[in-house]
Amino acid sequence: MRFLRFLLVLAIVLAIAVVALRLIYPLPDLPEEPASTARPISEETTLGAALLPATAAHQGKTGIWPLADGREAYAARILLARAAQDSIDLQYYIWQTDETGWMLLDEVRKAAERGVRVRLLLDDNGIPGLDAELAALNARPNIEVRIFNPFTLRSPKLLSYAFDFPRLNHRMHNKAMIVDGAATVLGGRNIGNIYFDYGQGVHYFDADVLAAGPVVADVSQNFDRYWASGSSYPAELILPDAPGGMESLLAHAEQARATALAAQYIDAIAETPLVQRIEAGTLTMEWGDVTFFSDDPAKGLGEAEEDELLISRIIEIAQPKKSFDLVSAYFIPGEGGTEILTGFAADGVRTRTLTNALASTDVVPVHGAYMKYRDDLVAEGVEVLELRPEANRVRERGLSSMIVGSASSLHAKTFTVDGEQIFVGSFNFDPRSARLNTEMGLLIPSPKMAQGLARVLDEKVQYYRVAETAEGRLIWIEAREDGSEVVRTKEPETTLMQRAFARLVSWLPVEWML
Repeated sequence: MRFLRFLLVLAIVLAIAVVALRLIYPLPDLPEEPASTARPISEETTLGAALLPATAAHQGKTGIWPLADGREAYAARILLARAAQDSIDLQYYIWQTDETGWMLLDEVRKAAERGVRVRLLLDDNGIPGLDAELAALNARPNIEVRIFNPFTLRSPKLLSYAFDFPRLNHRMHNKAMIVDGAATVLGGRNIGNIYFDYGQGVHYFDADVLAAGPVVADVSQNFDRYWASGSSYPAELILPDAPGGMESLLAHAEQARATALAAQYIDAIAETPLVQRIEAGTLTMEWGDVTFFSDDPAKGLGEAEEDELLISRIIEIAQPKKSFDLVSAYFIPGEGGTEILTGFAADGVRTRTLTNALASTDVVPVHGAYMKYRDDLVAEGVEVLELRPEANRVRERGLSSMIVGSASSLHAKTFTVDGEQIFVGSFNFDPRSARLNTEMGLLIPSPKMAQGLARVLDEKVQYYRVAETAEGRLIWIEAREDGSEVVRTKEPETTLMQRAFARLVSWLPVEWML
C-alpha cells in the first residue's frame, strides 16, 4: 500500500513539474506579419542567365547532376554560395560545429555582406553549440534565421523533452540549398565533416543531386511553406542575445580554415569547376521530368493528413515490374514494408535491400528493430545486403561513391524502380521518417543513375549477403576478392555485448520512435 501511495505522489509531483516547466518555458507567439518568400530565377544573375536558356532548350525539363562524392558535394555548396548574387535559402536538420560547418556558415555570412538575401531554416535538434553564432547572424542585415520546433529551455536543451515531448519528437529532417532561384542541392547530406568524406574516423556514404530547371521552383515553394509554418520561429524569439556571437563565428571559421583537414576541403573546392561549367554552359546535366516530393510541414506538429505524408506517395510510385533496389541507412520496414517488399519478390521482381551491418551502423537500436523483419525478408526471396565496416576502401569519384568510398557507415536514402527511375532524398525507410520527421526527395527518370546504383549493389565484396540455412538459421556470406566466400553464423565483426543490446531493443516497444 505504501508503494502505491509513493507511486501516486510521484506521479502528482511529476505532473506538477511538467505543468510548471511548460509555464516557465512557453513557446512564444508567432509573428503576425507575413513571412518572406522565395525569389524567382532571373536572368539578372549569372546563374540565372546561364540556366534559363538551358531549361528553355530542354522544353522545361529539369537538369540533374549527381553529387555522389562527398568532396564534390561540399565544394558545390561553397561554390554556389560564392556565386550567389540575389538569394540563398538553406534548410537543414544538422549543422555541425566542425571545419565544414564553420566554413560554410562563414560563406553564408560573406554572401549576406555583399547584399545576398539569406534565409536559414534549421531544426533545433541538430544545432547544439550554435545559439550565439546564429543569433549574431540573425541580427545582421540580409540574414533571417528561423528555428524549427524549438526547445524553449536552451540549456540543457534535452530537458525540454521532459515537458514538451509530443511536439519535440517531431523533427524537420529536410536538407536543401537553393541559390538565386536557379539551382538547388538536395539529398541526404547534412552539414558536417562526417557527411563530406574527409578526416579521421567514421564517414557516411551518401547521395545528393544538383538540380536546375522547373523543380527548383517546387523546392523554393516548399521552403516557403516550411518557413511560414506553425513550427518555424524567428531566431530572435528563441535564441538569447549573444554580443560575442559574431566574433565567435569569425574566430571559429578562421581556426577551421587553418587546420590541415580544412586544407583538403579547400583544395577540393579549388579543383571543382562546377560553377564555371554551369556559367559556361558546359556542364552536361541529365534532363528529364523530375518530380519533387515533400511532407506537409504540418507533420512537424503531428497534424498532417495521411494522404499528405511522403510515405503514402512513395508507396504509390514504387511499383516495379522487373527490379527494385532500396538503399537505406536506417532501415526498419515494419510489417507493411515487409509485406510490400516480399510481395515484389513473390511477383518475380528482383528485390534487393542494402542497409548497415550491425558492425557499421551508428544507431544500434535501429538495427535491433530491423532484425525483427530481416528473417522474413530473407525467407521470402528478398536479397538482403548489409554494408561491411571496412575503413580502407578505395576512394572513387562518380556514381559508385554513392555507396562505396573510403567511409565506413551508410547514410544514403534512395531506391530505384526497374532500372529506369531513382529516388534521392532525406527519407529513411523507418517509422520515424514515415510518421514523425518531415522529409523530401526527388524522383528522377535516369536509367544511367538507376543502373549505376544497381551495378554498385553487384559489387559483392562490399557487403555481407544475408541468407538462411536449410534449418532456417541466418548466415552472413562474405565474398573475397579472389572469388572465395566465407560464411559466418553470427553478426560479423561484432561483440557479444553489441549483439545482446540489439536483440534487447528488438524486444522493446520502441520501434515507433526509431
